[in-house]
Amino acid sequence: MKGKKMDGQASVGVIGGSGLYDIEGLKSVREIRVRTPFGAPSDAIIVGTLEGTRVAFLSRHGRGHRLNPSEINYRANIYALKSLGVSRVISVSAVGSMKESIEPGDVVIPDQFIDLTKRRASTFFEGGIVAHVAFGEPICAALAQALASSSEGLGASLHRGGTYLCMEGPQFSTKGESQLYRQWGVDVIGMTNMPEAKLAREAELCYATMALVTDYDCWHQTEEAVTVEAILATLHQNVALAKQILRKVVPSVVEAPACPCHRALDTAIVTASKSISAAVRKKFAVLTQRVLAPKKGAR
Repeated sequence: MKGKKMDGQASVGVIGGSGLYDIEGLKSVREIRVRTPFGAPSDAIIVGTLEGTRVAFLSRHGRGHRLNPSEINYRANIYALKSLGVSRVISVSAVGSMKESIEPGDVVIPDQFIDLTKRRASTFFEGGIVAHVAFGEPICAALAQALASSSEGLGASLHRGGTYLCMEGPQFSTKGESQLYRQWGVDVIGMTNMPEAKLAREAELCYATMALVTDYDCWHQTEEAVTVEAILATLHQNVALAKQILRKVVPSVVEAPACPCHRALDTAIVTASKSISAAVRKKFAVLTQRVLAPKKGAR
């Protein structure tokens, strides 16, 4: 990592999806490139002060939108934010609506996920250490509530709760798939929150999603087929609103009390302590230092 560590510390992380490539209002900005044991993050992390709070912003697809959803190095992204001191992560993501009542331009704060991804590394814990974190409630309730409260008074048509189905992509759904997902009762569909949310839980980070609805997927009979042009037109309006919400929510979460999310590894690591090598402890130290002491003699 370049530069002094303390200069790059932040308490709140924001992962920006399609259309959100920066945060307005950041002051004392620094660009930090973080090296991780899992490779390079999507881009340099922009660290600055927003409304008095230190924030780390990462463009999920990279500036210029260079990475498709399957190419994103989710492990490196979450590890990098954790290494900078982040304890709470707000994900901003473009999604399609799977319900008539959720219209393009609306904001959804989901509380559940269905993971249909196929090609992505979805855990940190492998290669000599195994952990099974609880994931029945994948969204941090306190952070989701803060997002909902901060949306009030800003003109957002907000939907609290619901299920986000994460597909592999980068192609959009077939009509058959879209109709099937509707039968499952999901609320929105996207391509990026898995395994991001799983990894955030393994890293003991609070995680919540601000899902920006851009279209009706392809199930809606009276709407045009999903196109990038149509999505971007709605997205530009949504992103402006998302930036207002972020400026309001960030100061409200930084002083929040300790959360159960921050103790996700308490009973999750099942590998016997004596079987975890010094090299593995060193590799995972940023993630496990709270629950795993360094092995004696390790460098």
